[in-house]
Amino acid sequence: MSKVIVSALYKSDVFTMACRQFDQAADAINLPEDLRDRTKYPRRCLAVALPIKRDDGSITVFEGYRVQHNLSTGPSKGGIRFHEHVTIGEVAALAMWMSWKCSLVGLPYGGAKGGVICNPRQMSQGELERLSRRYMQEMINFVGPQIDVPAPDMGTNEQIMGWMMDTYSNHVGHVEPAVVTGKPISLGGSEGRREATGAGVAYLVKAYLEDMKIPVKNATVAIQGFGNVGSETAAALANYGAKIIAISDYTGAIYNERGIDIRKALEYVKYAKVLKDFDGGQAISNEQLLELKVTVLIPAALERVITNDNAPKLQCRLLAEAANGPTTNSADKILEQRGDIEIIPDVLCNSGGVIVSYFEWLQNLQHYYWTRDEVLQKLFTMLDRAKASVDAQKAKFGFSRRLAALTLGIARVADAKRIRGLFP
Repeated sequence: MSKVIVSALYKSDVFTMACRQFDQAADAINLPEDLRDRTKYPRRCLAVALPIKRDDGSITVFEGYRVQHNLSTGPSKGGIRFHEHVTIGEVAALAMWMSWKCSLVGLPYGGAKGGVICNPRQMSQGELERLSRRYMQEMINFVGPQIDVPAPDMGTNEQIMGWMMDTYSNHVGHVEPAVVTGKPISLGGSEGRREATGAGVAYLVKAYLEDMKIPVKNATVAIQGFGNVGSETAAALANYGAKIIAISDYTGAIYNERGIDIRKALEYVKYAKVLKDFDGGQAISNEQLLELKVTVLIPAALERVITNDNAPKLQCRLLAEAANGPTTNSADKILEQRGDIEIIPDVLCNSGGVIVSYFEWLQNLQHYYWTRDEVLQKLFTMLDRAKASVDAQKAKFGFSRRLAALTLGIARVADAKRIRGLFP
């Protein structure tokens, strides 16, 4: 029997949720006790203080984290989020999910995640640049093309990745584009990376609707979250012919039963920065959006938004988890008992982003770049393969789709740890 060591360091609702998912999957595949804790808990973490000079001359010290969950299958991979509610527990949970995601879709990566406690909407470009560069400076000995490869996440973007790449390159003395992904094209970014996560979500939604014998042109869609993932998902599904009847961001939601003009919404957000006062429909709350009667519901914002309070009230046919961890454990049980909602679990649904990040990393290492069509075709091929493996696991063992995806991802990581053994 392995000795269970539970650290209070990551204590949080979201980390507990991720651990419960792991435990359920480990039980389902009878994972040996001597592998469980080695596979479950993060390998290492770093917390840093980030003093930044503000535009008014004052100094603010921000707190940042990086958690590397698994380093047994390759360099770790995961985004960096800038958000006022970041915690190390949340970062650890996201790193854990990234491990299963990379493993599930067959990438030679472990999972990682980073975060800084800040509100980027209240910071100038200069302040964001100084914060981004200082964060990377503190991570210099912790990251690298063969160690840990960060990427954008909530509150970060191509420009921030560009600043981080430049900081790292100046330190090592040569241009090193492979240290981060999600960069601008001019700095070695990949065609198709910006839309990758949303394009992947839309592709899987279309595929599962076809399995359910529902033509995508007959589908209505509500999307909670209109950042990069939500907006790209909306655009891709609209191009497939689906009717997007509700979208939202942190300022509220917009509902239009006749369908929202997504191009118009994107143009509005480009200049206004938020959806508030967008005239493409009536204003409703984010909570009301989740309970709309639609074919497809897509949570594409924060984790833990589908709870035991609203799970009984969902009126969708398909729940596509574009966000990480949007459905709590208790809500998951309710949805499973209901049996009338198909779920595309997050580790499969939003894997398009890390798949194309992997493509970007490969292109950087090879100094050879692909066209957008090549990137998206390779993405869809990998998503088809992952979908088929999850559905086969589901059918073979009678698992839920989430349990099928988690057992596949976890088993592959555990097997790598077993074969490598313990270094004395």
